[in-house]
Amino acid sequence: MAEARISQDEFMCAVCLDLLKDPVTIQCGHSYCKSCIEGSWDQEDQKKVYSCPQCRQTFSPRPVLAGNTVLAELVKKLKKTKLAADCNAGAGDVQCDVCTGRKYKSVKSCLVCQESYCQTHFNRHEELYLRKPHKLIEATGRLQEMICQKHEKHLEMYCITDQQCICELCTKYEHKKHKTVSAAAQRTEKQKVKEEFYN
Repeated sequence: MAEARISQDEFMCAVCLDLLKDPVTIQCGHSYCKSCIEGSWDQEDQKKVYSCPQCRQTFSPRPVLAGNTVLAELVKKLKKTKLAADCNAGAGDVQCDVCTGRKYKSVKSCLVCQESYCQTHFNRHEELYLRKPHKLIEATGRLQEMICQKHEKHLEMYCITDQQCICELCTKYEHKKHKTVSAAAQRTEKQKVKEEFYN
């Protein structure tokens, strides 16, 4: 009998974006880590109406949670089996900032969240910010160097006067009367000069 191919995504908690821990399935059919759904519902205690974080179906009174033993067993087996799609971060690789336990290799870094993500966590990130996409770049371990330490914004401008990368807010305050260009334009210009020098 052929073995069904299972994706790790099917066993992820939509609240913590990690593999389910002590999984429970609520009345609408969605599954969460027991602690995650309890934490979510604790915040709704005053209203006495509890909702599913994914489909927003509401429940009243607060449902009693029971462990999903089948799902727990599947997650346990999944943790033991290394899926082909997953790739452990090796020396020189950028590790996923969200992975707990075994760290996987990052595929993208988010300049807004200031985190790097493996493919699984990147997919979750994209689902969360579907309506308002974040600024993403190839995975880098130099993420902090690309953020303005003063304003915590992406360094997307270049101050020609001071010869340094700055953020959009820096152009309005500290570098207000300086000559500035976009960092991308400056990179292109430097690349052109470099090519002319070597040709």
